[in-house]
Amino acid sequence: MRKFLSCCGYSWGQRCEQDLDARIPQKEIETLYDSLSGIYDLWGTLAESRARNRAIELAEIKDGQDILEVAVGTGLAFYEIVKRNPNGRNLGIDISPGMLAKAKKRLGKLSGANYQLKLGSAFDLPAKDEEFDLVMNNYMFDLIAFKEMDRILSEFYRVLKKGGKIIFVNMTVGERFGSGLYDLIFRLSPKTIGGCRGIRLSERLLNHGFQVVTREFHQQLLFPSEVIVAHK
Repeated sequence: MRKFLSCCGYSWGQRCEQDLDARIPQKEIETLYDSLSGIYDLWGTLAESRARNRAIELAEIKDGQDILEVAVGTGLAFYEIVKRNPNGRNLGIDISPGMLAKAKKRLGKLSGANYQLKLGSAFDLPAKDEEFDLVMNNYMFDLIAFKEMDRILSEFYRVLKKGGKIIFVNMTVGERFGSGLYDLIFRLSPKTIGGCRGIRLSERLLNHGFQVVTREFHQQLLFPSEVIVAHK
């Protein structure tokens, strides 16, 4: 394999996945994100909102759908989902009680909305087979070790209806000048960036039987994100 060389987001050659594997164990993620819950909305607005809003647009939500968001965080995306699907079923799960508390406060502003927020793990989704029309997942896989990703994708595939849509937003490998900064921060201090590192998820989705419809790159505050739409 050719060596990977980078300078603030420009790259030549091929990146080895092992170079940027997850460095924070799953058992520590809950505590880390509980501690970040008070400031996450600021980061989510400054660096992630463009990709997140695009994901909501691409979801093309129709009222009356069964929708699951995994790793709902403080509810930045879930709030928009519920607004668009007031007569459908909306379930949001997260492993962090602190994040869920923020999400519950945000969703409390919606009157008469139909939703549930639960503590739950992506490794064992609280859902039946083929239960959801749409599954959304924002900024979670960039925390997951490569060896653990397949188990979660199998769960996502299981709960998605035949012909259903799944949308991912992840921190990704930088493609424009400056975006390599965050991988550098990750290498020096992974908790400073919430344990996230740049990944590309499309190939793994194909390996799990998903049909990838589109993959977009977005950069905001130099932070690189990918938005992926796939069907079962």
